Amino acid sequence: MRWKRTIQLLDVHCEGEIGKVAIGGVPKIPGNSIAEQLHWLNTDPKGQELRRFLVLEPRGAPIGSVNLLLPAKHPEADAGFIILQPDQAHASSGSNSICVTTALLESGIVEMKEPETVVTLDTAAGLVRATATCRDGRCEKVQLTMVPSFVHELDVELDTPQWGKIKLDLCYGGIFYALVDVGQIGLKIEKANAAALVQAGMSLKEAINRAMTVVHPEIPAISGVAYVMFRDIDADGAIRTCTTMWPGRADRSPCGTGNSANLATLHARGKAKVGDVFKSRSIIGSEFEVGLQAETEVAGKPAIIPTITGRGFTFGLSQVALDPFDPMAGGFAMTDVWGPSAGDI
Repeated sequence: MRWKRTIQLLDVHCEGEIGKVAIGGVPKIPGNSIAEQLHWLNTDPKGQELRRFLVLEPRGAPIGSVNLLLPAKHPEADAGFIILQPDQAHASSGSNSICVTTALLESGIVEMKEPETVVTLDTAAGLVRATATCRDGRCEKVQLTMVPSFVHELDVELDTPQWGKIKLDLCYGGIFYALVDVGQIGLKIEKANAAALVQAGMSLKEAINRAMTVVHPEIPAISGVAYVMFRDIDADGAIRTCTTMWPGRADRSPCGTGNSANLATLHARGKAKVGDVFKSRSIIGSEFEVGLQAETEVAGKPAIIPTITGRGFTFGLSQVALDPFDPMAGGFAMTDVWGPSAGDI
């Protein structure tokens, strides 16, 4: 073959959300920390080229992420990773952490020990401890001890032309979220409303980032609201979520970082305490267990340590390649499949 670049991908999904893991052929990413590598991927033309190569058409698709598996920078970590999505590289994700843990164990990159294996992941947001329940060579479920989550501001008001005044919570759960009670936009979180929810989420995200600035107090590489997550309560008390992702799709999983951010709001409002465990349900009905493990601080702000428990499943092994004569090496996206915002890619 005359391929210029090849990268091997292990196909994994977590509760329906695809998180492919690049386990071979990943080029060297400059940086002395995962946060520095994240910054390079988002600012250097070569870093952006690598992301586009993997996530955009004709090699990529609008659903899911690609996780770059990297050598750990922290001495306590087993592996590092960064999440690639159409808009940018991201620091943290619960569903992708579960996908990466499942890939590391079921591929043999990290030795699987039964009945339990602990894997420490190095991310740009900090260390994530993954405790995997293992049996008969399979990773049955993964509990993540997430990075500290905190409230940036509660009950922020935003004037919108579509829905009037919207109230939202700005919170950090590994990345920054705007959390919005879905009833304010006149919708319910169900599959039939996915397109309308995504359109609303994209509109709100643009307006929020235009009106407000959020920067992590200790990690300046993490800034801006990455996602809008709509929330509701099901009849059985489960937290129903829909995280809307640029350029126009809904997270299929309940969303680990989003639920971490939401748990910080429950704690701040006195509705959650250490030891509590909540059920969170996605737009397709898949579930996470969300626990409040401990209280802590981030730069003097009250914060919590959440846990997220869910399942990952491998479903394929593939290799993507670049023909040096391919004029579409930089990838592309179209509004017919990727949504209205794809025109900005």
